[in-house]
Amino acid sequence: MMGNPFKKYRIDYLFFGCFALLILVMLGCTIWTSYSLSSKELAKATSVHQQKLLDQLNNEIASRLTMIEQISLSTSRDNKLIYFLSKSGSEDEFTRFQTFKEVQQSLANLTYSIPLIQGIDLYMKHPFQADSYSYIQFRDLDKASEQSWYPDMRKNDFVWTGKQVIKAFQGDIAVISFVRSIEYNNRHLGYLVVHAKADSLEEMLAGSSADANRMMLDATGQPILTIGKVPDEAQWSEWKNKLTDRSGLFRVALQGERGGGLLVYSKMNQSNWTMVEVTPWSSIAKGSVRLAETIGVIGAVSIVLALLLALWLSRQLTSPIRTLVSAMNLYTLSGRKVDLPEDYRNEFGYLFAGYRKQMDRIEELYNSLEARHEQLRRAEIETLQANINPHFLYNTLDQLNWMAISAGQPEMSRILELMGRMFRIGLSNGESFITVADELEHVQCYLEIQRLRLGNGLNYKIEVAEEARKLYILKMVLQPFVENAVIHGFHLQSGGTVVIRIRPEEGFLRIAVEDNGVGLRSDPDRQAKRKTGGYGIRNVRERIKAYFGHPYGVVLSNREEGGTRVLITLPLMRERPGPANPN
Repeated sequence: MMGNPFKKYRIDYLFFGCFALLILVMLGCTIWTSYSLSSKELAKATSVHQQKLLDQLNNEIASRLTMIEQISLSTSRDNKLIYFLSKSGSEDEFTRFQTFKEVQQSLANLTYSIPLIQGIDLYMKHPFQADSYSYIQFRDLDKASEQSWYPDMRKNDFVWTGKQVIKAFQGDIAVISFVRSIEYNNRHLGYLVVHAKADSLEEMLAGSSADANRMMLDATGQPILTIGKVPDEAQWSEWKNKLTDRSGLFRVALQGERGGGLLVYSKMNQSNWTMVEVTPWSSIAKGSVRLAETIGVIGAVSIVLALLLALWLSRQLTSPIRTLVSAMNLYTLSGRKVDLPEDYRNEFGYLFAGYRKQMDRIEELYNSLEARHEQLRRAEIETLQANINPHFLYNTLDQLNWMAISAGQPEMSRILELMGRMFRIGLSNGESFITVADELEHVQCYLEIQRLRLGNGLNYKIEVAEEARKLYILKMVLQPFVENAVIHGFHLQSGGTVVIRIRPEEGFLRIAVEDNGVGLRSDPDRQAKRKTGGYGIRNVRERIKAYFGHPYGVVLSNREEGGTRVLITLPLMRERPGPANPN
């Protein structure tokens, strides 16, 4: 973990660094704020401009497409065309051919009079063969099912198709097509397909913005015409659900664009067409980036000037400190004293005066330290002697254990082994807090010793949440209550059961110790027999109160089914507490 830098580095470096960091942070905030606010304003202005432009384009293109729809409707109701389709195959060839020519000429006139129309296809039964490069094509009705628009026409009377390529005498021509079903007297006679020039519509869609990314959507939200870089089908399927019945805008994520983009769409009243424009955020924020760069250049120059000032100030501040440090390095006990400047009247003057007084005080203390040195040496020897005692106790128990094994006393050996483990945990190298797992091991050792003494009459059960085993607990909290249950609770019985439950709950460590013994009594004649248990319980209560205070503590009560219940409330400690004096 990194320490406090003001305790580690030179003051002039820290002063210089802090000054530089402050300027950089403020410059960064200024650049970001200016970029953010200006880009938002630019986006707002751009969206307003795009909204008006899209409304204009929508009106213009929608009027052209509506004209094609109306021409298709009037043509599909033309008496000559309906007669030609309804009588197909039932009249003599000459009359039929004459009608064919009239219909062909009528349709051709439409293509000549309206430049937007590239050609017309008529799907019918028994069609005449026409020139494959003619503007007017008569096609077999049975082949209509092979067209991409056929599934939609089974559910609609008319439909617009997406961009496709048809053959003409000029070569392959890109078109979008309007398909209308021709019905007469509940009879389906065929389909009229009007092909509109896609390049003309795309020029209209682009307007004066050659690099625009725009789409024209039909009533179902599917793109009919596109220019520029537009979203793919998967991406558009996510975006189109955000389009409402009215015009609007929203931010979108664009592949390859870190800042995403702005989607603006226009839908006019009583129109099935929607215009969509997607503008990369980098294009919108160009002006903001230039503004941020300009502020950055100005800020960089300001940083250089400010840091030069900070460097000069830091040296003025650190010069007296270096003088003091030099004097401290040259100081020797009972040696020559270093003269410090006396013309400072600020904090450095107080520091120099304090140092002089400190040196005088050091001279006085040095003599007293020599006298105490001998006392400390004797105290260390006594401390080392005190550390020998626990090791002597462990070694003695170990020797007794081997003697019991040699004498064929396995129970006595087991008791000595358990006592050794209890002593080690109880001492715990002088620590006041141990883990819950160690505390439970200490209690289990005691219960095992009592089971060896009482036989199978003593049973115990420990229920502890796994996450609670690693928590820390005040040492020797459980043993006095377990001992009280065994010695006093079962003294009139041949045995009993002790249950220990430990779990974290609501920010506390909850411990319950229950037994099925005689329970709590108020008989004064038995108080003498409870000295051990009473002192141990009082000791636990006083330690909990001293270390933690309210609301932690111990509550004893009788169980309704017989026996005693002890509830202990402790804080959750995930780390061993540092050394502290209890209140």
